[in-house]
Amino acid sequence: MRLSERDLFYAPVPAAGSGEDPSTDPPALCHRRRSFLRCIPGVGLYFSTLYSLKHHIFSERDPTPLESVLLGAGSRTVAGVCMLPFTVVKTRYESGKYGYKSVYSALKNIYKTEGPRGLFTGLTATLMRDAPFSGIYLMFYTQSKKIVPYDQVDPALTPLRNFSCGIAAGILASVATQPADVIKTHMQLSHESHRWTGQVALSIFQNHGLPGFFRGGFPRALRRTLMAAMAWTVYENMMERMGLKS
Repeated sequence: MRLSERDLFYAPVPAAGSGEDPSTDPPALCHRRRSFLRCIPGVGLYFSTLYSLKHHIFSERDPTPLESVLLGAGSRTVAGVCMLPFTVVKTRYESGKYGYKSVYSALKNIYKTEGPRGLFTGLTATLMRDAPFSGIYLMFYTQSKKIVPYDQVDPALTPLRNFSCGIAAGILASVATQPADVIKTHMQLSHESHRWTGQVALSIFQNHGLPGFFRGGFPRALRRTLMAAMAWTVYENMMERMGLKS
């Protein structure tokens, strides 16, 4: 069954404690719809911004490692700011503490009760996590690809080469940005008690110590690494088929 954009945006979400079984359809689709609504446009914004910046600024040469960090971070910042309201909705829905009926009603409720600031809760922490992750990822990804030059690899194995480079880059970038991800999640779930990033970081340190900044690191690293590696593999393959330089 094909889902229209309106279906994705307005589809009802089972309220917390409503007794609905999230493993059955259609409720089982709700979380996936919100993930699709956030991730697919976000990936598109990121790669389109990255492509535009790269070919306007570095049309005659490859970027240096530092320039790759700035290029990836800048592209992710654009996508992150645009998609943050949907990230807030997704984070709150997954917590089970909010009974929003749909994405639209969630956005409307947050705007009414918390103002525009509520839609961008955790912006600083989100950019602290996502911008460095994308920058560090792009740097390691491009540098690791240079270890095995394109002309030394069987064309049939190019996707595997790209995926392997993506895995290595994702692991390194995930470890480096895990503390910011923990802070961001705490801010979006506890926005009433924490007003700024420093308060959240101090609270985490006081309650859990340094290990608290790395809680949930393995599943996050696994998820983000696989997602980024697959996205870049698909992106590189599509660009090659269209005859464009990635």
